[in-house]
This record gives sequence, C-alpha cells and structure tokens, in this order.
Amino acid sequence: MNIRVFLAAGVLLHAGSSLADLIDDSSASLALRNYYYDRDFRSGPGQSQAQEWAQGFTFRLDSGFTEGPVGFGVNLLGMTGVKLDSSPDRTGTGLLPFDPATREPADEYSKLGAAAKLRIGASELHMGTLQPLLPVILAVPSRLFPPTFRGAYLRSNEIEGLTLHAGHMDRITQRNSTNQEPMRISSPNRRFDAGAESDSFSFAGADYRFSDNLNGSYYYAQLDDLYQQHYLGLAHYLPLGDGKLKSDLRFFDSREDGAAKAGPVDNRTYNAMFTYQLKAHSLGLGYMQLSGDTALPYLAGTDVNVNTEGALVSEFVNPSERVWQVRYDYDFAALGIPGLRGMWRYIKGDDIDLPGANASAKERERDIELAYVVQSGDLKGLGIRVRQGAYRNDFSRDVDETRITLDYTIKLW
Repeated sequence: MNIRVFLAAGVLLHAGSSLADLIDDSSASLALRNYYYDRDFRSGPGQSQAQEWAQGFTFRLDSGFTEGPVGFGVNLLGMTGVKLDSSPDRTGTGLLPFDPATREPADEYSKLGAAAKLRIGASELHMGTLQPLLPVILAVPSRLFPPTFRGAYLRSNEIEGLTLHAGHMDRITQRNSTNQEPMRISSPNRRFDAGAESDSFSFAGADYRFSDNLNGSYYYAQLDDLYQQHYLGLAHYLPLGDGKLKSDLRFFDSREDGAAKAGPVDNRTYNAMFTYQLKAHSLGLGYMQLSGDTALPYLAGTDVNVNTEGALVSEFVNPSERVWQVRYDYDFAALGIPGLRGMWRYIKGDDIDLPGANASAKERERDIELAYVVQSGDLKGLGIRVRQGAYRNDFSRDVDETRITLDYTIKLW
C-alpha cells in the first residue's frame, strides 16, 4: 500500500474514535496580505518596470492528533491571490502568474494543499504539501505566498537539545503558480543551466543547543543529478557590557551531483555576521567569501541561507565574490512608539567572475525599511512594512525597488 494512502486511512480510522482530539487541539487562521511591488530598471534594454499590486488570502487548518501510541492528523493549506493592478508590460514581480505568450496577468489564482501527519513520542512525520524553513531549503514567503513542496518531512526531538530533520521532495509549486513542477537550480546571471530539472531533493540534518548561548547545525542536501551540498552553522550570544554580541557563522560546501545536468558545481561559501545589540540599537558587520569555480547553488524559487538573505534585489552569491555588509536596526519603543522598527543596510560585493562580465566585476545594494505593528484596538496585529532598495553593478541592469506590504492574521479558532 502507498504510504500516503496508509496515512490517510489511518487518519480516517482513528478519527471515528478520537474526533474530539483532532478538533479540540486544532487551530485555524486566515492570513491577509496586501502587496505592492515596484521594480524600476534604471538602465539597459527590455522591460523598463515590473510593477504589480495584489491581495492574498491564506487559510491554514492544523488538526490535533488522535490518541494512542501513534497519533494521526491532517493539515490543510489554501491560498488565493487577486490582481488589484497589473498589465502585460509590468508583469514579472512574482506576485501573479501570467500567460507566457501574451504576458497577460491572471485576475486571480488559487491553490489547495494537504498534508497527513503522524506522531510517535516526540517525532512527527508530515507527508503532502510542505513549506520547509531549513538552511538548505528556505521556502520563505517573500511574495504573496511561499513556494510549497510535495514530499515527506520527519522532525524528531527525542533527545533534549537535539532536533533531527530528514526529508524528500519531488515537486515544487512556485509562489505565483498553481502547477506542481520539477525542481531547478537558481541561475540568475547565467550561473548554471536554468533549464535543467530534477524530481528528487533529499536532505538530512541536525540542530543542537550546546548551551543557552550556543547553537550549532549540520545539514546535507542533494538535488539529484544537479548538486549536493554540506552546511555547517554556529550561532553564539555573548553578554558584552550593557548589551550582547551575536556571532553568526555559516559554511556551505557544494559540488555537482550525478549527471551534473546544470553544469559543473564547485563552491565553498564562508559567512560571518557579528551583531552588537545595545538597548534599542543593533549594529551588524558581515563578510562573505565564495571560492571555487562556480556560484553557490540553491533551489530556484527559494531564498538562499546566507547573511545577505532578505536583500531586495541581489543575493550576492556569484562566483569568487567577496561581500562586505553593514546593517543598523533601531527599535522605536525606546522613543515611546512600540511596534515601530527601522533598518538600514549596505552590501558591497566585488571580485565577481561571471561569463561575459568585466574581470573583478562589482555590485552594491542599499536597503532601508520601516515596519510597524499595531499594538492595540480593533486592528491590533496589523503589520505595515515599507522597503526600498537601490542596486548598482557593472555586469547587468541597475534597479530601484519599492515594496509595501500589509499583513493581518485572523485567528478563527
């Protein structure tokens, strides 16, 4: 019997005798996201602007587990996106799907996913629609919706302080798509063969809390016939004066896998970010060095887990790139405005080795952000976030980008 059928049968079988457990321990929510995205290309031929405005609705239902040594349950995920403003000459933001032939954006799109789950002790197995948030598969909601995957994911907390992870995915649904597709390697700037596909992504890893101030992690991932990757991470917190210093170290070692359909992969990426927090202020300094013959590979449609993650335009993981970063955050609660936060960041990369680019090419990006969460009243929890970035380089088009999001989650039960 197919294991998915087995799990579904288990849920139905136990539901009859333990329906109360499934319902009483369940939770449901409706998340509303209003998203305005404006990417203005400052130079070069082609489309001059990608500009769209859309409304997203995300419904989540997580059941409890049935009683007994093996508990069964189910999670449901429904997403609907609605066009508020767009046109064929402004598509390509990742908010809305569009017809490749005419570039006409869809008025709306919807998708529904489900995952059966079972629990034994402190271990859970989920099978179906998944949204992993792990160092080697980072499916963050950077548009209306996150990308989702079809597969299985096991998480175990049987040993105190240790969390084990293992999983296998065979399809991805991109954030602005309703189709389940094979997976590809991310390839801006023609870094790899973007058309190469795989129907098998596997990973295993562990997170360990050495102490209250030190956490470590190791992961291995394989995108069949494209690349394989090792990841090591350490995060340390050190009380220093009246504040604390966070040291965040990350390392990737990536090679091609099997038939190497996307081309050669040969990369080591070293990340270091040091952030000092003192009352309302946080000041971070970062450095990243890529070595080897290629860029850092990661799954197309996801974000890459380096210290520049969250930058609006570039991810700064080109071949041989050296990256410096300075970041400042401020919490306006210190001025009597709780819920308001600001951020400024500057990132510079150089020594980039790209096909067709000048020797030792360079790029830089400046990002600013202001975010506010309503603290009380009927709109308590409403989040407003405004971000603006300016990106300049000497190997592709310059970009100015603005994003405005409003997020509000209604807890149904």
